[in-house]
Amino acid sequence: MTDSMADFRRVADDVRNWGRWGDADELGTLNFITAAKVAEATALARTGKVFPLGVDFGSGGPQGAFEFRHNPVHVMTVDGGDAQALVKYGPQWLHNSVAHHVGKLFVDNLFRFNDDMVVMPLQAASQWDALCHVYYEDKLYNGFPADSVTSFGAFHCGIDKVDSKGIASRGVLLDVVRHRGAGVFLEPGNPVTPEELDAVARAQGVTLTRGDIVLVHTGWWTRFAQTRNGAERGSGLHWRCASWLHDNEIAAVAADNMMVEDPHPASGVSGAFLPMHLLCLRDMGLMLGEYWDMTALSADCAADGVYEFQLVAPPLRVVGGVGSPVNPIAIK
Repeated sequence: MTDSMADFRRVADDVRNWGRWGDADELGTLNFITAAKVAEATALARTGKVFPLGVDFGSGGPQGAFEFRHNPVHVMTVDGGDAQALVKYGPQWLHNSVAHHVGKLFVDNLFRFNDDMVVMPLQAASQWDALCHVYYEDKLYNGFPADSVTSFGAFHCGIDKVDSKGIASRGVLLDVVRHRGAGVFLEPGNPVTPEELDAVARAQGVTLTRGDIVLVHTGWWTRFAQTRNGAERGSGLHWRCASWLHDNEIAAVAADNMMVEDPHPASGVSGAFLPMHLLCLRDMGLMLGEYWDMTALSADCAADGVYEFQLVAPPLRVVGGVGSPVNPIAIK
């Protein structure tokens, strides 16, 4: 049943962190990650097992299903196929400065190279949402004006503002799909509630502490790897999980699905698309990670019963960016 705007307003007032770390703060709940927390996390790397959580950035990614975001376009700017022709024609190709420059470099020289570039949305695959990514009523996190995000980028709350935090902390996996015994992934229409997150943590024998980064395994990416259907919806966090994240003083949350939260209208708020995004990013100052592949990590956690680890997930320092690609690493 869809909740009302009055319900949303009550939760927003309760979880809002504006001014908690000062009027100039642009880090939000990353402030929970202290030096002591980072040191605690390093002690969790006990076996040296490394689990990359990032997915491929390529033409076969999930964003092809959405018109306003596209999969990465990878283009070679210099490649091995050019070398022979550039040696022959490049030095004389004066009207093409690139061919002339590269061809002149190759002539009478052993040196050869390949070069490339990528054109893509910053949220094309595994990524962090910056705090400026969503807003409402013309305000970003901490009350900064929404019009401070312009065609030149985000002056306030851009992804570059969080680079000083790393981001590194204790990671905790909550394996909801395994807890439900759901097989591959969580079918649409059955959102993950705060009570279920508590039940999963108890069943796994893990305790959440201030400054943790919570990873929610829904199985969506495993499903996508089988079907390549980026538009297929699965269940995610109910919007009221924002209160759970706030009460547990979580630093950030990431999931293996497309939105972290549940996109089903019956799991939301009337008149507010993606209400958990609004509460987390705009009111709490809590970053969201999307499209993280937890398949191998979840299998290992189930095998050894250890659901905590060192998590290292720094964003690219894209000045004014409203999001960033990321290749997170979990170390056990």
